[in-house]
Amino acid sequence: MSRLRDTTVSALGVVRRWPPVHWAVHQIALQIIKTRWGERFVRSVVGPQAQTDKEYAAWIAAHDTLSDEDRDAIRNHIDRFAERPTISVVMAAYRSDPYLLHEAVSSVRAQLYPHWELCIADDASPGDATWTALTDLAAQDARIKLVRRETNGGIAAATNSALALARGRFVAFLDHDDLLAERALYEVAAEIDAHPDADLIFSDEDKIDEKGRRSQPHHKTDWNAELMLGVNAVNHLTVIRHDLLADLGGVREGFEGAQDHDLVLRAAERATPARIRHIPWVLYHWRWQGRQGSFSRARAAECAASAARAVSEHLTRTGQAGAVEQLDLTARWLRVRRPLPDPKPLVSVIVPTRDRADLVAQVAEGVLANTAYAPLELLIVDNGSEEPATHALFERLAADPRVRIVRAPGPFNFSRLNNRAAAEAKGEVLVLLNNDISMIRPDWLDEMVAQAIRPNVGAVGAKLYYPDDTVQHAGVVLGVGDVAERVAGHLYAGAGSNHPGYQGHLRLARNVSAVTAACLAIRKAVYDSVGGLDEGHLAVAFNDVDLCLKVRAAGYDIVWTPFAELYHHESASRGSDLAPEKVARFEAEIRVMRDRWGPVLDADPFYGPVFDKRFTNYRLGEPPDRVPPWLRTDSRR
Repeated sequence: MSRLRDTTVSALGVVRRWPPVHWAVHQIALQIIKTRWGERFVRSVVGPQAQTDKEYAAWIAAHDTLSDEDRDAIRNHIDRFAERPTISVVMAAYRSDPYLLHEAVSSVRAQLYPHWELCIADDASPGDATWTALTDLAAQDARIKLVRRETNGGIAAATNSALALARGRFVAFLDHDDLLAERALYEVAAEIDAHPDADLIFSDEDKIDEKGRRSQPHHKTDWNAELMLGVNAVNHLTVIRHDLLADLGGVREGFEGAQDHDLVLRAAERATPARIRHIPWVLYHWRWQGRQGSFSRARAAECAASAARAVSEHLTRTGQAGAVEQLDLTARWLRVRRPLPDPKPLVSVIVPTRDRADLVAQVAEGVLANTAYAPLELLIVDNGSEEPATHALFERLAADPRVRIVRAPGPFNFSRLNNRAAAEAKGEVLVLLNNDISMIRPDWLDEMVAQAIRPNVGAVGAKLYYPDDTVQHAGVVLGVGDVAERVAGHLYAGAGSNHPGYQGHLRLARNVSAVTAACLAIRKAVYDSVGGLDEGHLAVAFNDVDLCLKVRAAGYDIVWTPFAELYHHESASRGSDLAPEKVARFEAEIRVMRDRWGPVLDADPFYGPVFDKRFTNYRLGEPPDRVPPWLRTDSRR
């Protein structure tokens, strides 16, 4: 199965280069996924977001094409803004393709928001072609400002030269061959109108070719500090308050290829998360496969090194310890390897069970013999086991001074069992671990503890696999499922183990709203401060989601890491929550979550409103669950 999957993945990489063939293969896949085996296999090959360019084009036509009525409503909304700040669009040009440059400038001139200026620096392009093209364009609109550098200084120096021309209250960045959506600056201004204290604003983006065909939409999470350490998760469109940008000294030279990543990290150090705003809509079209080429594609190694240095210096400035490692040169994916303190904190691993000696023996061996981390203690919570084999196993395990058997008879209540053990735990860090977990690599706990002891981190989740090596858990997304049951679901379930995930999310540590308690690390002080798991109302389902939401409400981050990998034989000891005798309990727990967290569940900051909330596969909603600003009730003053 694994070899067939790998072969199919390789073949698909070739097929995607030929749209007609790709379309035909996609039609076949649509038939295959009608079977249970086929659905799992296809998702393991293509990853969670199987969406063709043709489907995206149809979605654009239906949901991202403005009508004349929309444009009139936008202009009316602009008239009602409390203020209409000038937005300075800065651009560096060098040996620019005249056609692409004209298209880029035209996209600014076509903006529905009229209060802008375009500041362009020609970075000493050889000859007069680029400068002549720029002067011709500037003659057509007084809002276009130009400067011609005497010497070539690179992207950072040229951007700063363009920035010196800017007089707007906010600054937006545009490459000389990319395009802004006609609503882009209006959406930015609407965000400023709604949040006047915003310091940093960013939008979603996609790719566009020379024929104007859009593809590869990147719908981003809201501000994701952890993900920003692994990749520039902001990128385009980026808008920064001019005063803040001036305080930062503009773009730093020496970080070419990652100067935007470095700039956003430095800006975020000055801005609180509440003043970093994400507009969940594609407002920027990034040119690709064009004649122009780009610095980042031509000099991948230099760009990757710049990104690593930008993150490393950010860690130093913010007092965070960690070594930055390169994971993927082309994608510029990074890992921050966090150190453990000396001495390392005691960790209490909590495993509830009722019988199933085979599973308990497996997880105990994994913790005691196949885990590199020390010191630790293993608390096995015995929920009324009856089988002789289980009691014999407990007796053998108890001979190890690191093991304690905590007796907790009574009806199964996952929350109560963990709370009971947490109260007796001696460790500074608790790890909630299901009895159907087995280890893949011995360093799993080192990674989780290194994350969990960070003062801003409240809970940490691991990357879990089904026994067939497909992904079982890569974080929890809120508000997904059937309409009446939209509480939470696992991201990427069924994706192949070698798949990078949507925008690299399966390879990069990131902030999420919740993680599963099948393997969850949390400092005991944090666990106690939020009251632990809710044993009164959430005995079995959603108690981990509720715990994470309480932790986030207390001001902590939830981190998911792909660098702690384990197998999860899901619900092997209990059976499904949806067995007939458990449906009433499950429905009651759904009502508890909806009543307690309804608005939070419906607005997961890490899984945007454009996605179809019936699923967790990053497909776009039909229609998307986002009301544009010109149609919102609160915009009608």
